[in-house]
Amino acid sequence: MTSIDPRSDQLPRRVADSINRDDLPLNDDRSRLRYVMNNLLLHIHPSRVNKASLKFTYTWGLGGLAIMLLAILVGTGIMLMFAYTPSPTTAYSDMLNLQTSVNYGQFVRNLHHWSGNLLVIVTVLHLLRVFFTGGLRPPREFNWVLGIGLLLLVVVANFTGYLLPWDQLAYWAVTVGASLLSYIPLIGDALSNFILGGPEVSGATLTNFYGLHVAIIPMAIFFIASFHIWRVRKDALTVPRDIDEAPPERLEKVPTLPHLVSIEFVFALVMLALLVGWAAFVNAPLEAAADPNHSPNPAKAAWYFMGIQELLLHFHPVIGAIVIPALGLGALVAFPYLKFDSDTEGIWFRSHKGRRMAWLAAIIALIGTPPLVILDEYIIDFPAMLPTLPSLVSNGLLPLLILLALFLMFGAGMKSLFKANRDETRQALFVLLVVAFIALTVMGVAFRGEGMALMWPWEVL
Repeated sequence: MTSIDPRSDQLPRRVADSINRDDLPLNDDRSRLRYVMNNLLLHIHPSRVNKASLKFTYTWGLGGLAIMLLAILVGTGIMLMFAYTPSPTTAYSDMLNLQTSVNYGQFVRNLHHWSGNLLVIVTVLHLLRVFFTGGLRPPREFNWVLGIGLLLLVVVANFTGYLLPWDQLAYWAVTVGASLLSYIPLIGDALSNFILGGPEVSGATLTNFYGLHVAIIPMAIFFIASFHIWRVRKDALTVPRDIDEAPPERLEKVPTLPHLVSIEFVFALVMLALLVGWAAFVNAPLEAAADPNHSPNPAKAAWYFMGIQELLLHFHPVIGAIVIPALGLGALVAFPYLKFDSDTEGIWFRSHKGRRMAWLAAIIALIGTPPLVILDEYIIDFPAMLPTLPSLVSNGLLPLLILLALFLMFGAGMKSLFKANRDETRQALFVLLVVAFIALTVMGVAFRGEGMALMWPWEVL
């Protein structure tokens, strides 16, 4: 079947069109500004929406939940600012005062902490939902890129806020996380020193992170999220449909109020009640005051960086911390600009074949990732086997090329076994990588003990 986009061969044109919509008046600056502001500020939702797009089992309300969590984070963050001073001499004592001396201080901190962590999960799930239902196809390519940018900003916001309690957990998690920057060739050390305010985590780091966390990053999230929401409206919501069901010729539309707004309101109330209940009974972690002279064992990064920290245990730092994440991020950005073999927008996992391939890829990733980790941990030692080669080659490029070969063989095997098209094959490859990275994250969080040594499940229990 031919590509659904007649301009698919004109990649530069498609990239430009995905950023500047054709129906946006570009010839008159005043009319363009008025057009954008009216749609951005006054019309977050269209007056009427497609009835089919309101199915909860299709949208899961993840975009609206992310907006609600952002609002909670802003409100609780402002309240916490009244009881917090970004100084190494007072930051930890301020955390203790929130627990003992400030009315509802612990609850507000709990709500802020868990909302931030949940926002990372919700943003990832929202991106996965868009991917698996074909919501990144033209004309939504650039909005997908904006979504990836928002995910990165959410992670950075969590990372900068992680240090503010100034306890052992925060201090050493940020130390480990920031050390990843030093592996960037040429500019790594300079970039790390600039962000940390020096060669190591210190009072200057706390000041820098506080400014980023409460001002710069929230502003960036606000502007990009506003543009993202506006583009969702302009590009129109994807319409869910069953497998082998043709796109409807005429869409039944219903008023946004009450049909969409009422659903969003009820869902927001339910999720808010669950979040408040969790925050009321589960305290945000707080360990002993930060001590730069005594590192905990093991010293782990924040949980959302544990997949990368796990990669560092198996690859040369340049490969594990820079090359592999860069390749993954680049593939995500480029994906919507590739050719598509079929029109499956609105269909979960493309087709019956696509669903079977996705399940098989997930199972293979779950079963195959732990043995590969165990092999590298206890059996395979390329640097010892090839002592004359530089570490970047023996412990970096060589295992990376082996994994890339296995990855391509998996894709070719799936395509041949299922007689799949490119869309279904790419989806299977995507599922394989996502599930493998989740498995690495879980192993890093739950199965790494003292000295980052691998622990067996019965040792954890």
